[in-house]
Amino acid sequence: MDTERTVTLAETLRRTLETRIVAGALEPGTRLDEVELAESFGVSRTPVREALRSLAAGGLVEMRSRQGAVVSTITVAMLIEMFQVMAEMEGLCARLAARRATPNHRRAMQEAHDRLIEALRQGDPGTFYDVNREFHEVIYDASQAEFVAEQTRSLRNRVAPYRRYVTFQPGRMAATIGEHERIFNAIKAADADEAQRAMRDHVNLLGDNLTDFIAALPRTMLRAR
Repeated sequence: MDTERTVTLAETLRRTLETRIVAGALEPGTRLDEVELAESFGVSRTPVREALRSLAAGGLVEMRSRQGAVVSTITVAMLIEMFQVMAEMEGLCARLAARRATPNHRRAMQEAHDRLIEALRQGDPGTFYDVNREFHEVIYDASQAEFVAEQTRSLRNRVAPYRRYVTFQPGRMAATIGEHERIFNAIKAADADEAQRAMRDHVNLLGDNLTDFIAALPRTMLRAR
């Protein structure tokens, strides 16, 4: 197998595994066996190994001495910090979107919001979670700040396996609709300060919401320290 083909396979595998981790199909703590993955994808172990190294560099995978590669776990303290940082970064994206969003961006936000309302009506948290990501993605794009958007996506991917559990909290989907309306209205009004506040409040978990969220997480997804 030539080097170019190995790199291409490794990148394809990396993207596939990243998608599965972000979607929650591979939960934190899950062991990623090189042999099993190679057999599953019908490739040699070389591109699998490269893909796992790349995921480890991005923080989605940990390389452990005895277990090999596992989907990264984090401590409760780190998880709280990551949500706090996420709130600030997403708040900045919303602030910039309020100043820079085009009519197409605002149209895409409205479409995603309407689909969220329908997912709530149908009682479909899986679809709600996916469309919610789309809503936030539009705001990243609307910020027209490539580096900020890239870093925000990267952190969002890190917390995504945990963030899914927020969606399943009682009343969370309905609350999200109202919070998104506040964000969207601020962006439409070009009110950068309010858009930033609204997004920060939406993403950050405080008080009982934070306690309930942590209580709902499987212990296998968290590290003691």
